[in-house]
Amino acid sequence: MRKLISFLVFLSILQTGYLLAQDRGIFVEPKNEFIDSMRKSLNSFFHKEVTPKKRFQLDFSTIDAPKSIDEFKTYWHNQPVSQGFSGMCWCFSTTSFFESEIYRLTKRKIKLSELYTVYWEYVEKARRFIRERGNSAFAEGSEGNAVIRIWKEYGIVPAESYTGLLNGQPFHDHGKMVNEMNSFLEGLKTSNNWNEESALNTIQAILNHYIGQPPKTITVDGKKMTPKEYFERVINLNLDDYIEIYSILEKPYYEWVEYEVPDNWWHSKEYYNIPLAEFMKALKHAIQNGYTFAIGGDVSEAGYEGHAGMAVVPSFDIPSSAIDENARQFRFSNGTTGDDHGIHVVGYTQKGNVDWFLIKDSGAGSRNNNHPGYYFYHEDYVKLKMLTAMLHKDAIKDIIKIKK
Repeated sequence: MRKLISFLVFLSILQTGYLLAQDRGIFVEPKNEFIDSMRKSLNSFFHKEVTPKKRFQLDFSTIDAPKSIDEFKTYWHNQPVSQGFSGMCWCFSTTSFFESEIYRLTKRKIKLSELYTVYWEYVEKARRFIRERGNSAFAEGSEGNAVIRIWKEYGIVPAESYTGLLNGQPFHDHGKMVNEMNSFLEGLKTSNNWNEESALNTIQAILNHYIGQPPKTITVDGKKMTPKEYFERVINLNLDDYIEIYSILEKPYYEWVEYEVPDNWWHSKEYYNIPLAEFMKALKHAIQNGYTFAIGGDVSEAGYEGHAGMAVVPSFDIPSSAIDENARQFRFSNGTTGDDHGIHVVGYTQKGNVDWFLIKDSGAGSRNNNHPGYYFYHEDYVKLKMLTAMLHKDAIKDIIKIKK
């Protein structure tokens, strides 16, 4: 009888998958050659130092992953560009997504300025801080749907019309600029000088000093126009056709909810929350049917590494079969899943009955592998760690019935 009980216990453990785990972890000294090269080239501008330390990560040599971008079905997108030392991923990823949408809808290849959007987002962020008497977040990050809000209000310009780089500056670096704006805004709490016009003039003066003044008019194909006219006449996207989907257990499903993270500083409630199975089904359906999309979530795991150029969920973290709404919520609630990074999904492939997503990434970590500017994301990583996605509503109309 004891042998029978022991055998049944063994079978039970085996079925849970715990004995099947083959992944192992190793300690390495992190390297990021692209960041190092940026620091070296920026040394004459901003003197910064890096102190390396070891971290625990997956041994990626055991992972059966795609080896090349050539293995993916890809859709048109502009080549990856670096966001430098900045928190602009939300804008780089969403701008890239809309560039791909312009091509999908019109077959026009257009490169837009990310920094134009970023400039006015800082202004709007400061405006809310002033109106709320300091009771509002002011930092580098934001969310993808901020791009929609800014374009509707301020328009947009081509990339060559506004780079946000000073003469001779090789990469973006917003550290000093953000610190100076923060110091000024915090000082308003002491002075109690909440004059909106005056304060915003100072904020814009700081922005103009560090990233230049955005153009009030541009010339395109010999025609002079404002940024709003450029958006309306040339870009001509219906921004109301784009939605954000979300999947988190703590919010009611099939409702528009707030994404409660600091970068959603204006407390947008324009996120449609759906069950995880439908979230994943929608993303796979979209990418397999000609649509790219922007997603955002956490990039701080042991299975995420730039030199490997991939993102996977190690079995020593959680078995694939155990990834569900509860596992996802648990990590969001305890802070191990955060709103770290925005990226653009531009392709997919299947390998060993597993879906992999091709990720265009403006972050520095993506520049250290043999496919610079890209990551390969295992579907489990998206399922566990990616929180939101922006898509064209037609991409998922057959999958999700959206309540107005």
